[in-house]
Amino acid sequence: MSIATIQSDRLGANPFVVEGPIVSGSGIPGPNFALGAVAGGDRESEWVYCQLVLAAQTTLQPGQWFQWTRDYVASLLTTAGAVVGQRCGVFSGAAQPPTLTGGPLSAITLAAGTYYIWLQRNGQAPSQVTSATAALVVAETTTTAGQASAPASATVGTKAIANVNFAAANQTFTATTVNGSSLLTGLAGLNAGSGPFIGAAVSGTGISGGTTIAGITYSPNGVVQSITLSANATANGTGVTITATGVLEATLMRPFLSKVN
Repeated sequence: MSIATIQSDRLGANPFVVEGPIVSGSGIPGPNFALGAVAGGDRESEWVYCQLVLAAQTTLQPGQWFQWTRDYVASLLTTAGAVVGQRCGVFSGAAQPPTLTGGPLSAITLAAGTYYIWLQRNGQAPSQVTSATAALVVAETTTTAGQASAPASATVGTKAIANVNFAAANQTFTATTVNGSSLLTGLAGLNAGSGPFIGAAVSGTGISGGTTIAGITYSPNGVVQSITLSANATANGTGVTITATGVLEATLMRPFLSKVN
């Protein structure tokens, strides 16, 4: 079996193993499901089984947007390559690495090759979003592959993404920082189902510019216990307000590319 049988409050059914690279005659098992197969989880989650062909080494991040054809061949969603009418969804994270690097509920780096992945099309999910405004009324593609935008009004030349909305333009919570440590503890104001998510940019007192969330530790019942940052804190602090942006909670309702803005 390729999928986990347990579920979590954070993402519904636990993210799936990326299958591949598939090399004919290599002895590596081929895909375990028919393309277009659907798996479900809690929070109304649904995943679709798709083929992904990579021409070069690629790192997949939780929340990246993909589109797929009627034959369920997926590609990273970008304005230039977006096809109006195609369905789209997000990569929720890899359960384990088939090739280079990766880990539970994490980003994964893949060598060039043919893979089979599960992409989320329904329910609550992380979403890479730039230019998010308080209104969050428009979802659209961007020139950055895998990243969407949520401006207050449509950007000319982008492609509109229908049937998706976002909970907020950012997320704030409080944490304890320790000078020289990358670990945030003493967390408060968090709901595991709505983030924060791996890859989100974080800011706050004692947090260096450009710092992102590199890892999240959960208790067995889905409570966030600690957050690992990509850089060490530069000050000690208790009850420090942390703001996370760039990877937000989205509600997916089988989104598709509806039109050119």
